[in-house]
Amino acid sequence: MKTYKKISIVIPAYNEKNTIEEIIRRVKAADVLGLEKEIIVVDDGSKDGTRDMLKAIPGIRYIFHEKNKGKGGAVKTGIASATGDIIIFQDADLEYDPNDYAAMISPIIEGGTLVTNSVRIKPERDGRRRKSLYWISWAANGAITLLTNVLYFHWSGEYEGCYKAFDAEVLKSVEVKTNNFDFDNELVCKLLKRGYKIVDVPIRYYPRNYEEGKKINWKHGFLILWTIAKYRFVK
Repeated sequence: MKTYKKISIVIPAYNEKNTIEEIIRRVKAADVLGLEKEIIVVDDGSKDGTRDMLKAIPGIRYIFHEKNKGKGGAVKTGIASATGDIIIFQDADLEYDPNDYAAMISPIIEGGTLVTNSVRIKPERDGRRRKSLYWISWAANGAITLLTNVLYFHWSGEYEGCYKAFDAEVLKSVEVKTNNFDFDNELVCKLLKRGYKIVDVPIRYYPRNYEEGKKINWKHGFLILWTIAKYRFVK
């Protein structure tokens, strides 16, 4: 069984001055089952002062994009710079709890898989439920899940949760072309085509709304569906 010694946490950030310090504090405090921890924050051309805040935070590596490349582009930069044996993605907001890292990486460390995928536990209280966009969002999520499961002969509870953890060698072997929000989907589809076993892990979820800075929207849903269909038939 492979021995893992170090985890790299890749955090793409774009105009997240309200949350960046707190999420990094939580990441630093998170249990990673004894692994050495490397925190890489990729600022994707922020204009709100996020990068100035990063310069003042000790114990992290930061990389600055002079122009916005998109979330996928920021994640790619982080992956290329990562030196850990395991790599996990972390959003720069506070929707996801780094205390779930241990659950995400445990199946990899124990040799049960090389890739894990998070499935969000819906919060009991979510003020967005009063708005139609909430239901449209979850309907789109269901369509994304169904299409991926059917086309790639796999069963997962969902694919849109932020947390995905990887054996670093496996992750870096996959060429992902997109720089947009469909990065995770292209990556997962290519891994499934290669026959990798992807293990679901339930995680906590604390959603924010668009007024608080949420960036993904309904247009990205159509892009993701197209990406899933396209990579079933092309490399």
